[in-house]
Amino acid sequence: MPELKNAKKQLIADLIRVEGMTAEDIYPLIAVPADRKMGDYAFPCFRLAKVLRKAPAQIAEDLKADVLSRPHPFQSVEAVNGYLNFKFDPKAGAAEVIARIVAQKNRYGAFDLGEGRTVTIDYSSVNIAKPFHIGHLSSTVIGGALYRIFKKMGFSVVGINHLGDWGTQFGKLIVAYRNWGDDADLAARGIYALNDLYVRYHREAEADPALDDLARAAFKSIEDNDPEALKLFEMFKDITLRAVRKVYDRLDITFDSYNGEAFYNDKMEPVLRELEQKGLLVLSDGAKVVDLKDYGMPPCLLVRSDGATLYATRDLAAAFYRKNTYDFYKNLYVVAYQQNLHFRQLFKVLELMGMPWAKDCVHVAFGMVSLEEGTMSTRKGKVVWLNDVLNKAVEKSLAIITEKNSALPDKERVAEQVGVGAVVFFALSNNRIKDIVFGYDKVLNFDGETGPYLQYTNARCVSILKRKEDYLDFLSASLTEAEIEDLAGEETAALSAILENMPAVLADVVEKYEPSLLSRYLIDVAQAFNRFYIANRIFDQGVCSRARLGMTYAVHTVLQEGLRLLGIGAPEEM
Repeated sequence: MPELKNAKKQLIADLIRVEGMTAEDIYPLIAVPADRKMGDYAFPCFRLAKVLRKAPAQIAEDLKADVLSRPHPFQSVEAVNGYLNFKFDPKAGAAEVIARIVAQKNRYGAFDLGEGRTVTIDYSSVNIAKPFHIGHLSSTVIGGALYRIFKKMGFSVVGINHLGDWGTQFGKLIVAYRNWGDDADLAARGIYALNDLYVRYHREAEADPALDDLARAAFKSIEDNDPEALKLFEMFKDITLRAVRKVYDRLDITFDSYNGEAFYNDKMEPVLRELEQKGLLVLSDGAKVVDLKDYGMPPCLLVRSDGATLYATRDLAAAFYRKNTYDFYKNLYVVAYQQNLHFRQLFKVLELMGMPWAKDCVHVAFGMVSLEEGTMSTRKGKVVWLNDVLNKAVEKSLAIITEKNSALPDKERVAEQVGVGAVVFFALSNNRIKDIVFGYDKVLNFDGETGPYLQYTNARCVSILKRKEDYLDFLSASLTEAEIEDLAGEETAALSAILENMPAVLADVVEKYEPSLLSRYLIDVAQAFNRFYIANRIFDQGVCSRARLGMTYAVHTVLQEGLRLLGIGAPEEM
């Protein structure tokens, strides 16, 4: 993957001349000082002392004199305690950022890191016959954000919903449907009626264990292509997909493939054969496993003693299918960290099989979601449905909007964007590996560092921009030197430095598979803009500062695009 170079660091690296070192050697040594008052960038001279046989302070002085003896773009170059510090003209820098964003608009931040290479992302992966609960939120929105960001950065992306559409739970559902199913209730309540049947099955099975034998037999009938069992299985699947697609629409989530576990049933045998041929598949108490004790892991169970395959078997088949079908550069699995061992085993088996692309398979782990009163359990019916959370968030948003701006046009649409955005941002605002304790007060908090705060700041920018008719035409020409003077001040310099960093932030998200880096960045943008707005008049006695309006447009563009990448709407009025 090509490196995203910082233009200012590269300029400094090109100007520093040290015997025996190239600009490529110097570039990674250039850093941002902890105290920005010292400069925008600093080059430490300590490691050169032994080679050049001079004190670091003297080396810094010599390099300063050399840089200043030639044409340069710096406001100042200072040698301080063995560091060579560089300051750029903040006003010129702000003007450059504005010009770039005005020219690129929502393309700003993109960089062709991908060069057309393919990334497959396995995310959400809902279970058939179970409603979308709050536990599915993280996988869904993290995967969706990565999908959009990888695309923006030049990758070809394949979004995969690896459906949980195989296993004995379908036998349980068939038994439950035959015993207690009500077609009228199914037609009326759909997936929620299916879930109630699933919960009732487990309650009844505690008193009557013989139901489990019936469930195993019912699932066997699906495997044996029994027409009636297959008909029920397809009905359960159809009801589920219709329900979850409504949630995906609200979350702006799309997939390119819905190939789930069932899809790989006829693709496991070649993989198992290859494992046997390579001497990796061994018998253990009648089961077939890959022994991983030399790698500090328990055996990877692939075929049970009764001949049944497992989740790991289908995941192996899926990995081969994805490599053969998409020739992926990276194959991502956005799955909770509870599955860490599963993916360590899976990737190790691929490596032992001699697959060089095993290293390109990545488990993008995230923390678990629990309720304030404890963990969730679909079997016990102790869950919070995601659709209920979204509805409640939208309801609260509408109440707040009505109170603050009762005349707002299309309030219901704005409330949907704000409420859903609050929930999505909640899931994406912290490092993905952190556990989340779900509580309505947290999710629906509209103050502070939240999705609604970002949306409101963006709407404020739009409101300012609309005060100037044809503002895009107004901003299209380069700023004059006199106009650039309006970009003086600490608040402006801080804001432009943050805006300039968007491409690097997106590259960091791609490298670390961490959308929260973008979430935190957008909060920094919004906070910096609000400080800029307080310190600077954009319209003064009817006269518009073109430079400051340009800065406002730049913030609007970055916030709107950043929200889109996270899967959050950006209403123009709130």
